Amino acid sequence: MAWMILIAAGLCEVIMVTFMKLSDGYKKFVPSILSFSAGALSFYLLSLSLLHIPVSTGYGIWTGIGSAGAVLIGMLFFKEEKNPSRLFFIGLIIFSIIGLKTVS
Repeated sequence: MAWMILIAAGLCEVIMVTFMKLSDGYKKFVPSILSFSAGALSFYLLSLSLLHIPVSTGYGIWTGIGSAGAVLIGMLFFKEEKNPSRLFFIGLIIFSIIGLKTVS
């Protein structure tokens, strides 16, 4: 169950960053509130997962999900550049997340 909570925390991190982008520098009220709420939920879920997962592994996976997810959202919805080297390095992050999970 701790791993599912950690994945949910990472997804909340992606949601937070997405609404951060949509908030236009926190000038728009609703996306700003959604960004802060998703961020708070992300930290809370991370703290719950770290009760059962080593902090080094949990934090690494959480930041990896957030980083990879933010880049993918940027490419899919915000027309950010999609080139082979970006996709390769996102693949490395995802591969590293899987590696951290398997050694824990």
